[in-house]
Amino acid sequence: MEKLEGYIDHIIFRNSENGYTVLSLDSGGDEITCVGVLSYVGEGEKVELTGQYISHHSYGEQFKIESCTVKTPESEEAVERYLGSGAIKGVGASLAARIVRHFRADTFRIIEEEPERLAEVKGISDRKAREIAQQVYEKRDMREAMLFLQQYGITTSLAAKIYQQYGQRLYQVIQENPYQLAEDINGVGFRIADEIAMRVGVQADSEYRVKCAILYVLQQAGGDGHLFLPRDLVTQRVGELLGVSIEDIDQYLTDLSIERKIVIKQETEERVYSASAYYTELSVARMLCDLNISGEIDESVIQRKIAEIERKTGTSLAEMQKQAVIEAVRCGLLVITGGPGTGKTTTINTLIAYFESEGLEILLAAPTGRAAKRMTEATGYEARTIHRMLEISGPQEERADSFSRNARNPLEADVVIIDEMSMVDIYLMHALLDALTVGTRLIMVGDRNQLPSVGPGSVLKDIIDSGQVPVVCLTQIFRQAAESDIVVNAHKINRGEQVTYNNKSKDFFFLKRYDADVIIRILIQLIRERLPRYVDAQPFEIQVLTPMRKGMLGVERLNRILQEYLNPPAREKRECEQKGQRFREGDKVMQIKNNYQLEWEIRGRYGIPVEKGAGIFNGDMGIIREINLHTERVTVEFDECRMVEYPYSGLEELELAYAVTIHKSQGSEYPAVVIPILAGPRMLMTRNLLYTAVTRARKCVTIVGDPEIFERMIENNMVQRRYTSLAERIHEMSEAPLE
Repeated sequence: MEKLEGYIDHIIFRNSENGYTVLSLDSGGDEITCVGVLSYVGEGEKVELTGQYISHHSYGEQFKIESCTVKTPESEEAVERYLGSGAIKGVGASLAARIVRHFRADTFRIIEEEPERLAEVKGISDRKAREIAQQVYEKRDMREAMLFLQQYGITTSLAAKIYQQYGQRLYQVIQENPYQLAEDINGVGFRIADEIAMRVGVQADSEYRVKCAILYVLQQAGGDGHLFLPRDLVTQRVGELLGVSIEDIDQYLTDLSIERKIVIKQETEERVYSASAYYTELSVARMLCDLNISGEIDESVIQRKIAEIERKTGTSLAEMQKQAVIEAVRCGLLVITGGPGTGKTTTINTLIAYFESEGLEILLAAPTGRAAKRMTEATGYEARTIHRMLEISGPQEERADSFSRNARNPLEADVVIIDEMSMVDIYLMHALLDALTVGTRLIMVGDRNQLPSVGPGSVLKDIIDSGQVPVVCLTQIFRQAAESDIVVNAHKINRGEQVTYNNKSKDFFFLKRYDADVIIRILIQLIRERLPRYVDAQPFEIQVLTPMRKGMLGVERLNRILQEYLNPPAREKRECEQKGQRFREGDKVMQIKNNYQLEWEIRGRYGIPVEKGAGIFNGDMGIIREINLHTERVTVEFDECRMVEYPYSGLEELELAYAVTIHKSQGSEYPAVVIPILAGPRMLMTRNLLYTAVTRARKCVTIVGDPEIFERMIENNMVQRRYTSLAERIHEMSEAPLE
């Protein structure tokens, strides 16, 4: 390691989110470019840096900072230089010179101990003297706080968040209850807080540690789709997490219940909910029951209107499609469910035509941008994501106050039609219902046999299972769809029947291969050469869908290999690396978590923004258009030409998307999908996973792998249980016994 000492001449660049800084250091007359995470130093300060010189391929030689010590200015020249650098707001070079001329070497002591004396200098009032002193205190306090936090292994970017949250109270929080960080600061979970606590010396069976572990276990359960956990399972998971035996977990559960952080309910089993999960589910049940009203209608009138729509559009509806229209007119709440090729889109189009003829205001929406785009193309009417329809505006959770449209400012619509309802989780459902007034019709369309939502809950399944909401199930496969082996085989898979794969089909192929590396070579060949011509699409539009993240055919390995073949390195393509993942201009990427604050813009000619908004969501896919190595920002273009700039620290929300898990593909449709299949965990290799993958393809499905594993997946009808209770809550609200 080398050491440098000098004055910070100027800050070239600073990322306000993570503190990454590029600065120019004046070291004995030489100007040296230095880079590192330094959110707490400013221009004019004297610093001692430890690090090493590196060669940047675009910006030449730089000094990479490992550690930084701020030196108190000692000489009069150093004090004047610091005060006049702009580090202290309102103090320029001339005023700094007057202050130092007046107090000489005693300047810093005067500022810190007798700041009122600054008013002795011409041009400084009592108020300005106090402001100067306050700024000096704050800068000193922040530096001291950063150094204090770093001794516990806390990164500079996290330290900046902690200081911003607590100020001088951080010392008390860190030393008494570092687990408070997990509750108060976004991005800090139990494990980070636990590491800090261990360094501080918190006992392994500390009350704070056990309570934080309970909340963490419930949070992790939400990530797995659950809204509660049985009490015994909570006890087991907390014990495994802490690595110690918890003698009296009942007391901690009771305390958290009294603090209103959890809810404990005695049903058929004792259940433990996080407070937000419990009250969200309860509220969803209540609002569904409020909307679930029906009126007396003359069916013959509706039948005549349906016949008129059929005549005008040249369509012929099946009986269940007509029944769906009748129920939609009669009821305030309706579920329409069915597999591929059963006429859901035709039914939606008929509903739109019917309600338009009645002069009603209709809104169409879907959970993802891709699903909304498909809905628009299929209906000819604008469909938006649910988030955009509700006008996302707030914090990083799908609560009512995250959206401009809510109970205080409801949607102005008579009919709201939501497609791909299987993807809607409990929190998004709550936000949607909160924006609807009683009397607005809500029509939910989806396939209950698809995988459940990525987020917590099984909303569509639970609503259907409650038996309290009108449901129309479309089962007839229409002639045109029946000509597609994608549709026919999807239904066979769903029924547990064996599929014929003799490769005589026009849109469903099975290439038998038994070695992972051979399968990958076939994938590359299919994507680069065969399928683009066959389905008239670009290679990037063809999607690899795989059951797993890990393993020889998991997402992580496939993406590393496919990136090298589909978007190889080139001199004109800039690259960056973040936490072991390399990104390159031209890469296909996916957002892997909801981020409601992430701003996007649609650019017109000359790159001028013509529309702006916020919110990029789990599953959104895009292309990296630019990597700026100097500012350390990556520009990604998502659907609808939405351009988003990510700081390097934000790249943890992105991953390569040449291959994605089948779960992540929900709601999307691709010209062609390629599905590699080899052995995997039984609980993962299931029928509905395969069904979901096959139904993502519009023109062609190609499965590459072991036919025996494929057949086992069809036979495996295991459905992983989600701990939810929406069906029961709806029953309670409806005051009807559960059958």
